[in-house]
Amino acid sequence: MKKIMKAIVLTTLASVLATGCSSSGQPETSAPAKETDSQTEASLAEESGPAEGTAPSVTIGIGQFAVHGSLDNCREGFIQGLAEEGFIIGENLTLLEENAQSDPGLASQIATNFAGQNVDMICAIATPIAQSAYSAGRKNNIPVIYTAVTDPVAAELASEDGMPAGEVTGTSDKLPVEQQLAMIREILPEAKRIGILYTTSEVNSASTLAEYKEHAPEYGFEIFDVGVSSTADIPLATDSILQEVDCLNNLTDNTVVSSLPLILSKANACKIPVFGSEIEQVKLGCLAAMGLDYVELGKQTGHMAAKVLKGEAKASELPFEVIEEAAFYGNTDTAEALGISFPEALTKSAKELFGGTK
Repeated sequence: MKKIMKAIVLTTLASVLATGCSSSGQPETSAPAKETDSQTEASLAEESGPAEGTAPSVTIGIGQFAVHGSLDNCREGFIQGLAEEGFIIGENLTLLEENAQSDPGLASQIATNFAGQNVDMICAIATPIAQSAYSAGRKNNIPVIYTAVTDPVAAELASEDGMPAGEVTGTSDKLPVEQQLAMIREILPEAKRIGILYTTSEVNSASTLAEYKEHAPEYGFEIFDVGVSSTADIPLATDSILQEVDCLNNLTDNTVVSSLPLILSKANACKIPVFGSEIEQVKLGCLAAMGLDYVELGKQTGHMAAKVLKGEAKASELPFEVIEEAAFYGNTDTAEALGISFPEALTKSAKELFGGTK
């Protein structure tokens, strides 16, 4: 009998343990599992978004208007600037990249496609695509950061006081026009007429040309300009302008710079010096430039973009910035071929000389 009672007690105890009931017969409620500190922090972070100053995971559409050295350098600098701020490709940064091949229609299409993919930001390299990106971004609430835009005010991306027209800001590659004119006068003391090729549809070129015309007389120069609509116009326009001038001076005109090898070939055959506006043009064969470093310009743009992506500021709160440093770059091989000697004051101050020995 004792053995039977013992068996009943053991069976009842097993039943209690299995059903989770107390000895009183009522269901026993289990205490909820306590979240770990890391789980709680992760949940709060998910609700509130990334902390200010940290680098979240983002997708950026990079639209470049044309293929040439200065704009390529802007792109590389932009990526470097982002990396310095903690945005690393393959870790928390995805890039979608397109090039408009100097085609305004394609630039507009690229900007619209980026907006359709709901990117976190559009980076626009050069004025025509910056204008398209701003139009597409405004309709889709996507911030736009631009670089290599000579005159953001003329491009209607900013107001006269430098403040953005909307959620759009970036960096200007405004040329040091007076420094360039002074340099040309030093190198060519007898020159009278400077030729400038420019694309009539590029507002950046039109505004810079106007500035050259304003200041040229102060240095004893006359500006002779010829407008083009596309790269197809470049050969005849170059032949025409070379008959009228003592030298050519390049702007940061995307269509013209894309055809620079052809222009240099024709100018060299006529022994006409061609001055550049930045380091890559001098590397390619232009005689000299009081130029800009477009890698540095791109880096500056990347730092601005990071502020927006991290939530430290809205694009509309950041005035556009202008790169401050311009330096002398010269091509000694080109100078020798043209029978030109650089003044000692320029060579001593040169940031870099290409070809031959420094």
